[in-house]
Amino acid sequence: MMLDDSGQSHCTVCCCTLVNKILMVVFMILLIFAILFGNAVTLAVVLGTKPFRTPQGYLKASLAVADLAVGIFVVPLSVYAEISLMINDSTPAWTQATSLTTPFHPCSFIGPMFAGCTLVSITTIFLLTIERSIAILKPLHKDVVITRKRTTILIALSWLSSFSLAVSPMLFSSDIVLEYNACSRMCNYALETSSTPTPAWNILLLFPAFDFTLLGGTVVINILSLTTIRQHSRKRKHLAENDNNTVARPTFSDIKAAKTIGTLTIAFTASFTPIAVFVVGHVIGNQWCNFSFFAFWILTTNSCWNVIIYSVRDQKFRHRANQLLVPSQVNHVSEM
Repeated sequence: MMLDDSGQSHCTVCCCTLVNKILMVVFMILLIFAILFGNAVTLAVVLGTKPFRTPQGYLKASLAVADLAVGIFVVPLSVYAEISLMINDSTPAWTQATSLTTPFHPCSFIGPMFAGCTLVSITTIFLLTIERSIAILKPLHKDVVITRKRTTILIALSWLSSFSLAVSPMLFSSDIVLEYNACSRMCNYALETSSTPTPAWNILLLFPAFDFTLLGGTVVINILSLTTIRQHSRKRKHLAENDNNTVARPTFSDIKAAKTIGTLTIAFTASFTPIAVFVVGHVIGNQWCNFSFFAFWILTTNSCWNVIIYSVRDQKFRHRANQLLVPSQVNHVSEM
């Protein structure tokens, strides 16, 4: 999912002035702290609280780990490159195309890390949607079908398949490599021998094809679940009046969780769409240097949105997060 030609200058992305460069670095540093803090809170709530250690909680933890990896590995490398540019007025030697022949290029690790974590996020949101749809559509079968063991296996398979797909372009074609790109400020896929797209470049279409297949399926399943929730709401009063206990109905928490997953799907689809457009455009020969910067960093900022969505949509999560962040409130309540 990460690609661009390396011949562009840093000044092509509206950052020729020192002030703009400083603002860019500040933005990246703040983003690192937001990603680390938000996802650390998510892991603390999900893994540190027994009621949250459910199949859904495990999936949320997997999503948080993928986002944490972006904040730990991907963004700091961009910060280092930009600070080096400001101090030395030149990018580090490893950011140059000629450095691809060095024994170890940082992008050989960072590039697949970003691509793999993005794919893990999409896959996990899809699995979360499946899990919630079963709880809504088949509430009596939820505990039988959705187990911790099966969820753990699916999480492992999602990570394995996502990172396999992330490195597949370099395995399928020797013309595709990873290098630091001056336009996106990230490690991107690039052509090793030429800046002119070749048939091998079409391998990168695997990313948008895979992503939009999962996102499309996720949207359809979410629509089906939300439609069922609406029908349930309409019938709830009638069922209560007739005291029809033979009808299996989703719980209130299942309904809230389904709506939360729907919000996650909308947020991720909105953040990923620019990248998909950029990949397709680049494969057919468009450069889009400025667009590549905004597309990649819009996607990166999505790594800190999950905890905000949980906090807004899930009252139990918000309450537990407040307890962890402000323990004095817990002590005060217990003393009273």
